[in-house]
Amino acid sequence: MEEALCLADVERLAAAVLPAGVRDFVAGGSGGETTLEANRAALERVFVVPRVLRDVARCTTDAALLGRPVRMPVAVAPVAYQRLLHPEGELAVARAAKRAGVPFTVSTLSSVPIERITAVGGTVWFQLYWLREPGRALDLVRRAEDAGAEAVMLTVDVPWMGRRLRDLRNRFALPDGVRAAHLAAAPSTAHRRPSGAGSAVAAHTGETFSSAVTWSSVAELREHTRLPLVLKGVLSPEDAVRAAECGVDAVVVSNHGGRQLDGAVPSIEALPEVVAAVAGRCDVLLDSGVRGGTDVLRALALGACGVLLGRPVLWGLAAGGEAGASRVLELLADELRDALGLAGCPGVGAAGGLRTVRRGA
Repeated sequence: MEEALCLADVERLAAAVLPAGVRDFVAGGSGGETTLEANRAALERVFVVPRVLRDVARCTTDAALLGRPVRMPVAVAPVAYQRLLHPEGELAVARAAKRAGVPFTVSTLSSVPIERITAVGGTVWFQLYWLREPGRALDLVRRAEDAGAEAVMLTVDVPWMGRRLRDLRNRFALPDGVRAAHLAAAPSTAHRRPSGAGSAVAAHTGETFSSAVTWSSVAELREHTRLPLVLKGVLSPEDAVRAAECGVDAVVVSNHGGRQLDGAVPSIEALPEVVAAVAGRCDVLLDSGVRGGTDVLRALALGACGVLLGRPVLWGLAAGGEAGASRVLELLADELRDALGLAGCPGVGAAGGLRTVRRGA
């Protein structure tokens, strides 16, 4: 892991050790994966106009997310079933996030219960999927509150799982020993039964998630939790405005890493309009396609308060457990500090004043 000099190096190390089906489960997108590929292409089209003759001798990545100090404007994104990649799963990544001084987001489909994760002692957010029985969803929120979670993140772009062709072709199913730790004590076995031509995980999700999640669900959740509320999966400025009007504390501009609607707009393309629409009424974060410190700088320059980092942390987990996940976050912090300083920004706040140019515009 010490020889990894960028996040792409870590991904290559992970690819060498993961079974093909697990690698596809993490790396793949939906449909023809056009949005998956477009996320990277769109980020790489954004060029920052650096400023010069500014004192960056004490350049720092310190920031705040949801009103709490962090050592860089990054949170680990919610990702399901992390024990697929390493026996310690979410525990290892939570420890790495604590060491890096950034929040770790626990998925509803975490393979380790939230109580064990908050016991690590870092900042923990809880990601919620709206379940077919709303009462069960609210019970999970109360459980997260009792465990010490500091925010609730409702994912709003998964009425059902997108058609992920890699998983369908692999007839992907969870192995023994990996399960959704937050769901029923005697869970459905659908996630372990590959159908004749399909993904067992998608079948299990279809049984569990509600496709009737609406703005009334957001209002109900807002009434039932004292914690900051984040909506993840917002791409439309109109939806972002309505979220702010509902008392949401932050929106995450995200296309689910290209895993839901194939053909959805790249997240970085949607970001500026969302930032302009909410006009400071709530925080705005970026998710989908972030692969380095320059991407964080791009997001900050376009108005985001921070970003979520998903797949790269999992590649670190697969390649080296806790040490691998830590290496990913260390590299990102080094890259971000380098990008800030070279852009003439002594801190994260100055990045918002940078001008950007889009290649081809």
